[in-house]
Amino acid sequence: MKTIRYALHDGIATLTFDEPGSPVNTMCADWQRDLTEATQQVVRDKDSIRGILLASAKKTFFAGADLKGTMRLTQADAPRVFQEIEQTKKNFRTLETLGKPVVSLLNGSALGGGWELALVGHYRVAVDDPKVQFGLPELTLGLIPGASGITKMTRLLGLMGAQPYIMESKLFNPGEALSLGLVHELVPDAAALRDAGLAWVARHAAGEAPAHHPWDDKNYKMPGGTPASPKVAGALTVAPAMLRKKTHGLYPAPEYALAAMVEGAQVDYDTATRIESRYLARLIVSPVAKNMINTFFFDMNAIRSGRSRPGASERWKPGKVGILGAGMMGAGIAHAQATRGIATVLRDVSAEKAEAGKGYTRKLTARRVTDGRMSEQAQAAILERIHATDRMADLQGCDLIIEAVFENRQLKAEVTREAEPMLAPGGFFASNTSTLPITGLAQASRDATKFVGIHFFSPVDKMKLVEIIRGQATGDDTVARAFDYVQALGKIPIVVNDSRGFFTSRVFGTFVMEGAAMLGEGIPAAVIERAGVEAGMPVGPLAVMDETALSLSVHVLDQTRADVRAEGGTYIASPGELLVERMVKEFDRPGRAGGGGFYEYPQDAGARKFLWPQLKALFEKPGVAWDLQTLKDRLLYRQAVETARCLAEGVLTSVHDGNIGSIFGIGFPAWTGGALQFIYGQGVGAFCERAAQLADAHGPGYAVTPRVREALLRHQPSW
Repeated sequence: MKTIRYALHDGIATLTFDEPGSPVNTMCADWQRDLTEATQQVVRDKDSIRGILLASAKKTFFAGADLKGTMRLTQADAPRVFQEIEQTKKNFRTLETLGKPVVSLLNGSALGGGWELALVGHYRVAVDDPKVQFGLPELTLGLIPGASGITKMTRLLGLMGAQPYIMESKLFNPGEALSLGLVHELVPDAAALRDAGLAWVARHAAGEAPAHHPWDDKNYKMPGGTPASPKVAGALTVAPAMLRKKTHGLYPAPEYALAAMVEGAQVDYDTATRIESRYLARLIVSPVAKNMINTFFFDMNAIRSGRSRPGASERWKPGKVGILGAGMMGAGIAHAQATRGIATVLRDVSAEKAEAGKGYTRKLTARRVTDGRMSEQAQAAILERIHATDRMADLQGCDLIIEAVFENRQLKAEVTREAEPMLAPGGFFASNTSTLPITGLAQASRDATKFVGIHFFSPVDKMKLVEIIRGQATGDDTVARAFDYVQALGKIPIVVNDSRGFFTSRVFGTFVMEGAAMLGEGIPAAVIERAGVEAGMPVGPLAVMDETALSLSVHVLDQTRADVRAEGGTYIASPGELLVERMVKEFDRPGRAGGGGFYEYPQDAGARKFLWPQLKALFEKPGVAWDLQTLKDRLLYRQAVETARCLAEGVLTSVHDGNIGSIFGIGFPAWTGGALQFIYGQGVGAFCERAAQLADAHGPGYAVTPRVREALLRHQPSW
């Protein structure tokens, strides 16, 4: 056997999982074959066996499915996949029902298929380490637990109790597992696992421990009741509708998981696991699963491992960081730093404004203290790390200074020149601009090699993505340290090259402006908003523009016109930009913060916002024809085409940055796997064909040039 070592000594059969050439154990094809062989050997040795131990030779117990193999599956593979899943479960079931005590020795994390393997043990012993994680994260990858995880967790915790761990992919550490009854014993370290397992086998021999699972007992009853019980039935009546409202039918995995839970709870164990297998076999070959696996596993791991980080310098963490501007963005950055142990100087033009910015952290942490999630001492320590000031001199010795002032090139230049001398030797300077090219801003710097863009998203405490922008002169070491800084905050860094709007703001602009253009064409605003949500965007384009401020879009438009004019050209505004300009300058509708934009915002407590009634009279055209699918395509394809252009122009240098950036920065639908995976998932040819149709009907924003198509093909992932 290649991946499992089998040993029988003194009546104890030990199956040690050890996949060669891999840092973790996975359910690869070799492992599946080896498990069958090992199980057959256990059966042959049955009369000589007193107990069975499941162990790992890796630092973790087991990582789960072989996802690279999953990416190569096609629809035609579904029947074979079903048979393979069933064979694995047959092996599990053979070990579980042999009449011999089985103990899982959990030396580290066990996730997905790894946790399902752990559940084979009648008794589960884990190392008492809060960093170890157990659970079933499959739904986050567009899959469902299919190696008996749904069936067993439902029978262990009940339909309602298992819901967070299956439907929400909630993970848990060994201590939490013990309190849930999912782990039976904790030991201080991995060296103590085997002795604990042997002790339990001895208790079984003494008649004190059962060699079967609870559901194999004739007196077993499901915790909380079956779907037939009134309380459970009442909850299940509304569950599908609530789920549909949340997923809009775009994510099959949650629907399949719920169905497997409920259907499996009404039948015997073996039938329940077969139901589970059928759902997984259908799902694992689906496009949505592949899209989500590609992005949320492979692309995310590429970023976490630092593939976008240039150079090979040692990892870096700043000791002291200064922030210029204590408004919403600066205050949010200060909060992110202080909660991660970084000394922060928050500077504004007045002490009052600086203190107000610090008050943002006080407000957020107070909620956690009230909820019992943070002690008053911890809150005090966080607040102590933020020094609010109006004195530029207090920035002296900062390893990094970030300006987060208003989007005005002259103002940014002034604060850059004033603050840079305060940097510690070797320190660097960053701009939090969302649109202004970094190369131009770096002209105010004393050393452009140490000037970089670090673009946070609002609200900073909730948004995980940070866009790092390399100017033409920015050095590799500066980009690398910016990358390390973002990771030190617990956020997700992507690295892009300089251009107007960079990547995220540029692509986000196409989404909102396409929505505005639709309104200008006479399409009802409510239909446009619905199309955005039905496509999988968090909110419609008009609603999100209200939140980010129409006035900001107009300010960017004015700045762009001025910049292009200074370069000797003329900027041609898009139909969407012109409509937004009218909303602000003609109708005085600057957005939510200014009192209203595309929506009205009632002041009455509990009252919901509603579309500005005048939109109907000003823009809607009763006779205009529209098709919901076309509107959805327009909103998604326009963003995807712009992302592909960024790839072709070198603004994006990797597919993983484009996918992760589009989902976490723009809100591109997760079911697509990101803006570039949206293209690759359907095939470059099919995408370009549909884009050409949209370009013919709705303008050059959808045009895919030969250069863009070639870039897409050059960067296409291969499995």
